[in-house]
Amino acid sequence: MSAIAINRRKFLGALAGSAVLTLPQATLAQGAALTRPIPSSGEALPLVGLGSWITFNVGNDREARDSCADVMRAFFAAGGRMIDSSPMYGSSQPVIGYGLQKFGAPNLFSAEKVWTSSPARGPAQIEASRKFWAVPKFDLLQVHNLLAWEEHLRTLFAMKAGGQVRYVGITTSEGRRHADVEKIMASQPLDFVQVSYNVLDREVENRILPLARERGIAVIVNRPFREGDLVRTIMRKPLPPFASDVGATSWAQLILKFIISHPAVTCAIPATTRVDHVRENMAAARDPLPDAAWRAKLAAHVAKI
Repeated sequence: MSAIAINRRKFLGALAGSAVLTLPQATLAQGAALTRPIPSSGEALPLVGLGSWITFNVGNDREARDSCADVMRAFFAAGGRMIDSSPMYGSSQPVIGYGLQKFGAPNLFSAEKVWTSSPARGPAQIEASRKFWAVPKFDLLQVHNLLAWEEHLRTLFAMKAGGQVRYVGITTSEGRRHADVEKIMASQPLDFVQVSYNVLDREVENRILPLARERGIAVIVNRPFREGDLVRTIMRKPLPPFASDVGATSWAQLILKFIISHPAVTCAIPATTRVDHVRENMAAARDPLPDAAWRAKLAAHVAKI
């Protein structure tokens, strides 16, 4: 298998040596969640994060907010760090803030986006998002779906230089504007790029993932389950016999292991409303991870379903 597991002592030793952390390998972090380093810094991130599109857009419903907070608590308990949101996601931002205030945020990696066609409104939107989360600053700010990307990137890079954000990135989804994404990756000093990728949607394997490795850009994967459609389509089928090779007990884990085993992928961000699902997802970020031959076998198997 391609993943490299190390014990806690070796992991702590790795934290002291940036040369080790820049290797694109998965390592075992506290809570048994495999991590991979952010290329631009060497900081380790768990391979599975938490998305909030649709699932956290619950408005002021107290019971639904509490359910989302429970999902966040289970996520952190399983060793998770990255939570991703956007102003586009309805009430998801204040719901995240509610969960963080209710249970705290051990080792949170906050990933937000700017999403407005008006560059002048970008800073105010970012500040409104920060207040919803109730964090001192965001770890990562991304230009959502490349909207007004040139102007917003100038703002985000200036914020990074001023210590107001730690990382800068861009996003796209559902295979849109990949040619533009590649051009921006090649010309801008990005820390992150966010794209859609799963066992069926594999276009990014051709250029974007190799370019990310070449340029030292971290990759976040959105829509790993096609908003649940992919899992619902195949979940009635029995797991392939080779699922046991990587310790997967569900289709969700198989799909996530396919994604996060790609050496260019830093973190996948499935979204869920259920505590049992977030625990299942986080369990995918554990050894063993598949090698290239296993990944090809799964892709061929799913293509026939």
